[in-house]
Amino acid sequence: MDLADLDSVRGFASSVYDSIDALDLLINNAGIMACPLERVGPGWESQFGVNHMGHFALTKALLPLLEKASAPRVVALSSIAHKRGGILWDDIQFENSEYQKWVAYAQAKSANALFANALSRRMQAFGGRAFSVHPGGIFTPLQRHLPVDEQVELGWLNKDGSVPPAVAAIFKTPSQGCTTSLWAATSPLLNDMPGVYCEDCDVAQLMGEDSLPYQHCAPHITVDEDAERLWEISEKLLAAA
Repeated sequence: MDLADLDSVRGFASSVYDSIDALDLLINNAGIMACPLERVGPGWESQFGVNHMGHFALTKALLPLLEKASAPRVVALSSIAHKRGGILWDDIQFENSEYQKWVAYAQAKSANALFANALSRRMQAFGGRAFSVHPGGIFTPLQRHLPVDEQVELGWLNKDGSVPPAVAAIFKTPSQGCTTSLWAATSPLLNDMPGVYCEDCDVAQLMGEDSLPYQHCAPHITVDEDAERLWEISEKLLAAA
């Protein structure tokens, strides 16, 4: 499945309907990060289009199967990068402003968290829940659009390409990085906490003055009204695609 191609998303959803009768668990894990400006679908900015709209379309298509399951869950992969900024309500697709790849990534990751917030309310009617997750810093092909020089500037790498000890101490392996997603997918501790943002196998705290850059969540991803506003916008974008 190609999340940038709605026909591909719909085709995948159709194949799922052909193979199962109910869907207990959906983890929306795929994504792109800090890439050059590209347009996907009907002209969506690619990070918003792939990371949010592709998963939005997939989840919407699979909702009837989720409804048939007992206590289904959806997990949306967000990122600590959401703290860089929220939804650019007046110019989501960067049509009237200069494209900034990290601002676009922050918007997409904020969108993932707000999506889980709004989705969880819609799943409550049939006993379902949705959560968003920060998996942690992990070296994977997600960094493929970042040259080594930029990763050095970010402090992720030394000039020789090695990982600084301080970074190695807080970054996770891919196996470690999946644990919070699996916890959110299965833990009974979250039964009465729909729509929350999780990190390190726990519900994240709201960021404060003492929060480190790589922990806790910004208030803007917890606003129910913004979650509903984004859901309505996403519905309209999908209907027009």
